Amino acid sequence: MILYNITIKVEESVSGLFCTWLLEHHMPAMLATGCFNSSRLLRLLEVDDSDGPTYAVQFTAPTKILYNKYISEHAEAHRRQLEAKWAGQYVSFSSAMELIQ
Repeated sequence: MILYNITIKVEESVSGLFCTWLLEHHMPAMLATGCFNSSRLLRLLEVDDSDGPTYAVQFTAPTKILYNKYISEHAEAHRRQLEAKWAGQYVSFSSAMELIQ
C-alpha cells in the first residue's frame, strides 16, 4: 500500500473555507480517479501556527501502479485546480510512502 501525503500550510484568514473546499471538492475528486481507496484530513500539532494552520491530506493507493497512474494522469490537473482557487494563500509539499508493516 502507498500513502500519498500532501502537507499544506494555509493562511489563517482562509483556513475554514480551505478545509471545506478540500473535504467537499478536492478530496472527492482525487478519490474519483480510482487510484486511491481512502483519504483523510489531519491538522498538525506542535508546529508554529503563527502564519496559519498546517494540514496533512493523506490518500492510500492499494498499489504502486495506481499511485503512478495518479501522478502521470491526474496530479498536474489537481495541482492547477488548487493553485487556481488558492494562489498565494498556501504553501505545500508532497511525499509518498510505502507501508512496510
